[in-house]
Amino acid sequence: MFVEILTPDNTLFSGEADLVTLPGSKGSFQVKHNHAALISSLNAGTIEVKSSASSNTFNVKGGLVEVLANKVTVLV
Repeated sequence: MFVEILTPDNTLFSGEADLVTLPGSKGSFQVKHNHAALISSLNAGTIEVKSSASSNTFNVKGGLVEVLANKVTVLV
């Protein structure tokens, strides 16, 4: 799936991933390939983006995430 993590000024991450872990406002959750569509608010915490080749982490103060058609868009 394609993942983008965006701030008002910058793109923190843009690329393919196998798994994304997010700090949802109701608790941490994970998104994998073919996940159901959703929109959720995010609390302060860590976003982890994993692929077979690498793992990236990003500390965030909060934001929003949209999952739709194997694309994850995170606004922080």
